[in-house]
Amino acid sequence: MSRVRDNYENSRFRRLLRWINGETDPLEGKMEMKPLREEELKGESVYDPDRIDRARVERYLDDVERNTEMRAFRVVYRLGSVALCLLLIAALLYAVSWMPAVGDANAPANNEVSQRYVEQGLEEVGAVNMVTNMILSYRGFDTFGETCVLFVAATCVIVLLRRRRDDIEKAKETDWKYEPKPDAILQQVTKVLTPVIFLFGVYIILNGNLSPGGGFSGGAVIGAGLILYVTTFGFHRTQRFFNEKTYDCVKVGALTLYSITMIYYFYTGANGIASLFGTGTAGNILSAGMLLPINIFVGLEVACTMYCFFALFRRGGM
Repeated sequence: MSRVRDNYENSRFRRLLRWINGETDPLEGKMEMKPLREEELKGESVYDPDRIDRARVERYLDDVERNTEMRAFRVVYRLGSVALCLLLIAALLYAVSWMPAVGDANAPANNEVSQRYVEQGLEEVGAVNMVTNMILSYRGFDTFGETCVLFVAATCVIVLLRRRRDDIEKAKETDWKYEPKPDAILQQVTKVLTPVIFLFGVYIILNGNLSPGGGFSGGAVIGAGLILYVTTFGFHRTQRFFNEKTYDCVKVGALTLYSITMIYYFYTGANGIASLFGTGTAGNILSAGMLLPINIFVGLEVACTMYCFFALFRRGGM
């Protein structure tokens, strides 16, 4: 039998959720320095404005020859900087000394791994594009980590730059100062270019297993199209089809489905279990197993991240 919480609004999870959504600031009123009262400014304190000689204090602080503490700090700072640089240089030189020589037949660049990518990539994975075979299949764990980094980076930017809801409501009255002015030529050109950009981005994503492209490049193209549209028509027009709720659903849903797909591949691959998704016929769009859905998930993640950075750095909201 579940326990009912009587004071849910003051729970830690609810307070954390309000802070992430920008509704409250838990440090408000706790970090600001309060000015001293009039009676605190007088007396025998060193902060007494009638006794302190600010010019003399500043001359003493800037006089390195007489201020032994400042002189010692500068000496230690310079010696520490030189020592840190020398240590870093030594570490890099030591690491370089262990690298194979240029043209060495036993170097990792010339070993059997790259040869396997080229010779058996089409047979084992099914994608005509060898780069896609390597990035999404042989190096799938690394690519999955990169996608998670994009998600974490966008989340951190949202936490740091997102406005409070009441601030956004107040700013709507003055948002016209930051919105683009109506330009008939620019708007007409954008109306023609934006669908073409979106279509080209979708083409790059869907053909990532057949030709140069994939989720990262296609998502960047779609993100650029969103930025072009919002720059021309403003956020109020963009929010008709891509608002904050849509962004959350697309970004979280894409990463979740990508995670489930990669967990399945990691589990089957590590245990030698045959995958339920075959490689299909090489050269067809519906081939190479689950590489096509993975490209779609990565493309959506990249497009949302680009638009998120632009929207938050511009006005703190979507």
